Amino acid sequence: MRFGLVGTGHWARVTHAVALSREPAVDFAGVWGRDPVRAAELAEEFGVRSYPEYESMLEDVEAVAFSVPPDVQADLAVRAARAGRHLLLEKPIATSPSAARHLEAAVEEAGVASVVFFTTRFFESHREWLADAARTGGWRGGWALWIASAFAPGSPYGASAWRREKGALWDVGPHALSILSPALGSVVGVTADAGAGDLVHLVLHHQGGATSTVSMTLGAPPEAGHVEVTLWGASGLSTMPPGSTSPEDALCVALQELVECAATGECSHPCDVHFGRHVVELLAQAEHSIAGSPTAHESA
Repeated sequence: MRFGLVGTGHWARVTHAVALSREPAVDFAGVWGRDPVRAAELAEEFGVRSYPEYESMLEDVEAVAFSVPPDVQADLAVRAARAGRHLLLEKPIATSPSAARHLEAAVEEAGVASVVFFTTRFFESHREWLADAARTGGWRGGWALWIASAFAPGSPYGASAWRREKGALWDVGPHALSILSPALGSVVGVTADAGAGDLVHLVLHHQGGATSTVSMTLGAPPEAGHVEVTLWGASGLSTMPPGSTSPEDALCVALQELVECAATGECSHPCDVHFGRHVVELLAQAEHSIAGSPTAHESA
């Protein structure tokens, strides 16, 4: 399947372009970016075409992989869906529920396949852990910690304007939701509070009665970096193992599954645009909860 890449940043270069050039099910056709100079440089690095116009790339491909800020992605992905192109989306798919629903409607109307790259959902070790958790059952709750240092000196994400504006809630919050949802049941409600900087604490209510908590930040010292997801229930505790592969290998899995969905006409995927829209709605609920918290102004 011929893919075009939208985006020229660090993640586009080290993950998307690498996976697109490596995956046998994909013909990496070329790159389009808002910065034509960077697009040309990335295209030259991977030996593909640099497209001067977004529409010209859409005419030449069957699917599009996106690696741009979520508010930019939402509009461009709608245009790709309306052109009949299958979508490999980044999380979150948008930064507002209305934009997410607009994209969801475009995908439904066009009948194209969609996969959202919640990175942790495409690690084989995490999938095995989730499958084992489903077999075991009896989970009453859990917790997740996503303590990152994206803004530390030297971080490739330090200059990301959307991450600085939206913080951990919108950047790593989708990862936590994408793991806790299949482990404990779909999230039906969320409340939230904020700490210093972008530190956020969530309380999630899951379908079936389980509850879980999430604490996350992008502003931690590098020495404090930590990711953990743990479930508790009748059989004791179960902690998610480390990722067993690289992000680019995980993206290859996402690409394979998107191609399969498109080829078979079966456009349902556990991490499709519908789940992506639900995640955006939950993040917006959390944001609203924080805004109404009595400690919101003290923590800002």
